[in-house]
Amino acid sequence: MPSFYEFFAGGGMARAGLGGGWTCLFANDFDHKKGLSYQANWGTGGELRVGDVNDVRVEDLPGVADLVWGSFPCQDLSLAGGGAGLKGERSGTFYPFWHVVRELVSEGRAPKIIALENVIGTLTSHGGQDFDAICRTFVETGYRYGALVINASLFVPQSRPRLFMIGVHKDVEIHPSLLSPEPLDPFHTNGLKRAVQGISKKAQTQFLWWNIPTPSHRHTTFADLIEEAPTGVSWHTASETERLISMMSATNLAKVNAAKRAGRRMVGAIYRRTRLDENGAKVQRAEVRFDDIAGCLRTPAGGSSRQTIIVVDGRKVRSRLISTRETARLMGLGDHYKLPKNYNEAYHLTGDGVAVPVVRHLAQHILEPLLGMVSEGKQEAA
Repeated sequence: MPSFYEFFAGGGMARAGLGGGWTCLFANDFDHKKGLSYQANWGTGGELRVGDVNDVRVEDLPGVADLVWGSFPCQDLSLAGGGAGLKGERSGTFYPFWHVVRELVSEGRAPKIIALENVIGTLTSHGGQDFDAICRTFVETGYRYGALVINASLFVPQSRPRLFMIGVHKDVEIHPSLLSPEPLDPFHTNGLKRAVQGISKKAQTQFLWWNIPTPSHRHTTFADLIEEAPTGVSWHTASETERLISMMSATNLAKVNAAKRAGRRMVGAIYRRTRLDENGAKVQRAEVRFDDIAGCLRTPAGGSSRQTIIVVDGRKVRSRLISTRETARLMGLGDHYKLPKNYNEAYHLTGDGVAVPVVRHLAQHILEPLLGMVSEGKQEAA
């Protein structure tokens, strides 16, 4: 059974995606509240260490793991962040994390695979210099590596594009069927291709184009995940819904009116944004989408970051905050997953995670084949 270390583990969503065929040897997160959720779902067997990654020592990590997973903080790499990039306090935790990796390598305990996950802003942060720095780090540590941009909307009804980088130690043989000689849609986006063109020649020498299949068509819509009687949130009053609609621009109001004429129950996702009106003054707008997927979940740093849903059934229109169970479903977590009772804590936990089905897809089509766990028909097709 393959084993892994999970850094920046949050509620253990990478672990959920890897599945029961994998053994977690060590997990780390600095947030004690997330640590409580991690243990509520994965037990108190002792693999979780809550604390700063700067304080993790290689002797804390038992055994030799096949995989190291690191979903390091995104705030400084996000387009909505302050632009500090890898020099920022939060995203800069990449470096102490990688220090642990280097120590493992120097001790002869090099993991076969290293997987990183972060926002797609990583590709353009500081004009591509941060992406290049990560790429060079893989190479300097003895890893070939590739990158993919995967939108969770291929698996769950949430728009959530994320960058995944998967490095393989130089001693691990890569079956030719896992690689493509050139970029492939949909995971090698134009943004990724531009970023790769901008990295140093040294970093380009070890870059790989991973070859994984596009998943079958998703059959679940946003409306399918909505609870009629949610816990922790209440339906707005009619006047509250009217106030929300009054914050919409003409374009967004037209979307609501079109939903009324659709002849079926329509569920939309709303985020509040600060926009300029026709006079150049800042106003708060309610922007809605009715494309059967939710907007990208974020961590709730103020009311504007929480997503509101609007349910239109003919002329009947209702609204409320999205429930935390709904946010968990949008991340691909089953209803058995234990969420914090506090709304903000649960929203933060889910909005700061990695979509479970995306991890499973990567595990099935890259990670497990690399470890000799051949996916059905994968290598035979080569």
